[in-house]
Amino acid sequence: MSLAGVSAPRVHVRAPGKINIAFDVGDVQSDGYHDVASVYQAVSVHEDLWASLDDAYAIDVTGDVDVAGVPLDEGNLAVRAARLVAQRAGWTGGIRLQIHKGVPVAGGMGGGSADAAAALVAVNELLDAGLSTLELQELGAQLGADVPFAVLGGTAIGTGRGDELAPALVRGRFDWVLATSADGLSTPAVYGELDRLRALPDIAPAHGVPRVDPAVLQALRAGDPAALAAAVRNDLQEAALSLRPALADVLRAGTDAGALAGLVSGSGPTIAFLAADERAGDDLTAALAATGLRVFHVHGPVPGARVVTR
Repeated sequence: MSLAGVSAPRVHVRAPGKINIAFDVGDVQSDGYHDVASVYQAVSVHEDLWASLDDAYAIDVTGDVDVAGVPLDEGNLAVRAARLVAQRAGWTGGIRLQIHKGVPVAGGMGGGSADAAAALVAVNELLDAGLSTLELQELGAQLGADVPFAVLGGTAIGTGRGDELAPALVRGRFDWVLATSADGLSTPAVYGELDRLRALPDIAPAHGVPRVDPAVLQALRAGDPAALAAAVRNDLQEAALSLRPALADVLRAGTDAGALAGLVSGSGPTIAFLAADERAGDDLTAALAATGLRVFHVHGPVPGARVVTR
């Protein structure tokens, strides 16, 4: 197909950021990657993407967050995602993407992955490619471990590199207060620091096969924030704190202000604090904002990448 004689619709897709409620990281493999066992939850902070037909591939990015470090070329996951779907659809023209970011950049919340998921869904709709959600997830796995979850949304267990997904049963709503940082953390750097720490004598034995603590899944099924607070953990947290020691002060501020639990989200530096309910989340947000922290209140689970308008 080419652009000649084709009408130019515009598709708007919204995709959520995520937090890692639990993140168990296996030992580094020979290829430098790690197997993981994660519980992802999609939360109510979003990326908005508009896709339209064009003669070439182009991308524009704005945001409610700092977008200075977002690539505007083929290095952007959303552009690569658009190309994957276009190839499957036989489209030989270009795609123009416009992204408005609400998820902190390099904050451990999967904003780039959400952009890619939004592009997969938008271009599939734009070109009437007819790809199923599972097929879009499979394409997303070629781009990054978090992309398939951003397509799926909700709450899910991720194994392998994090892209082998199984939906998790969740009752009700969970309220989180997110404390963000002006400076991001590099995911490869955090994994590298984890490997360095694990290589130190007397730090930890070989980790073996990663697994999800059943207590996390039981708390989610019960809709019990207090039980979930006792079970959340993130193997990358120690590494993130090693690279960014000031995050320990943020964690302490949240628990002092009444959070049930706090943990680094993914590779950080965003900190996710679990609140007892919506009102407690509002109170926690106000208390932390009064200390000068940049915080916002979200809830989960929410759906994955979805068409808003065409």
